[in-house]
Amino acid sequence: MIIVQTPLRISFFGGGTDFPSYYMEEGGCVLSSAIDKFIFLTIKERFDSKVRVGYTRTEMVDDIDQLQHELIREALRLTGIRSGVEITTMGDIPSEGSGLGSSSTVTVGALHAMYAYLGEIVSAERLAREACTIEIVTLKKPIGVQDQYIAAYGGLRFIEFMTDGEVKVEKINISTDARRALNDNFLLFFTGVSRSASTILSEQKSNIKDRLTELREIKHMACQARTYIETENFDALGELMHQSWELKKRLAGTISNGQINEMYETARRAGAIGGKIAGAGGGGFLLLYVPYERQSKVRAALSGLQELPFRLESDGTKIIFNYRRS
Repeated sequence: MIIVQTPLRISFFGGGTDFPSYYMEEGGCVLSSAIDKFIFLTIKERFDSKVRVGYTRTEMVDDIDQLQHELIREALRLTGIRSGVEITTMGDIPSEGSGLGSSSTVTVGALHAMYAYLGEIVSAERLAREACTIEIVTLKKPIGVQDQYIAAYGGLRFIEFMTDGEVKVEKINISTDARRALNDNFLLFFTGVSRSASTILSEQKSNIKDRLTELREIKHMACQARTYIETENFDALGELMHQSWELKKRLAGTISNGQINEMYETARRAGAIGGKIAGAGGGGFLLLYVPYERQSKVRAALSGLQELPFRLESDGTKIIFNYRRS
């Protein structure tokens, strides 16, 4: 039995510049962090040759080609495991439409668990790269490549996407006290609205050539945000989040809507400096930058929404249990 813990993430700045169709021409970058909410994936040997996969439903098949869970199916195919295994996934939050990168977290965690099952030790870079291959190349999902890397590496990271396809992952080094102070200025609320990320991202991807000005500015903001964090200018970071969110809404008409705009403006009136919808937009979780002394007013203003307390997480995907019968 092997259990792998893989973190979900918050993408603070730069989303949209991680589409290959953009960064292969202009280069891109994001500022992102793993958080202490996880997806756990287990894998164990079966006594027979069947494949059983348990998630929100249960599948039992004779061949992996019959699996409907496409991320698990393609991870099995890539790692060469064809039969005789039982796999389960469990998450700290409902994974569908959260905006916290759950699909890529599952893919990275699945690959990690399967390689461990085969007795192989693989790098975070390889896990991220192969997860991108599964999601973007094999399954042709209209997504970027930041989620796979932050799930694999963890931590607070500045990730650059080069025009030659190389991905550079840099850790942002700040003191423990500064990290705690930064974390204490963020609130995360579930909007109660679920959405299809694929629909939003497909529109965003198709608009890239018409939104180059916005994407260049979003990329510049990600670089500026890194400077604000490293110099501990956190309130300026919050204001920059507001500016970035206003820009991001122009990338696709489905990123925001009247209901989300009202939630956000309610939070701003109560004291939030900035914020954004996590992930593709359209629903899921609302991330807000709120100075600590104003947080009680923001919580009261958004009392109809469920808050999700979180901390920034330093670790990426990792094996937390590995038991093999001798």
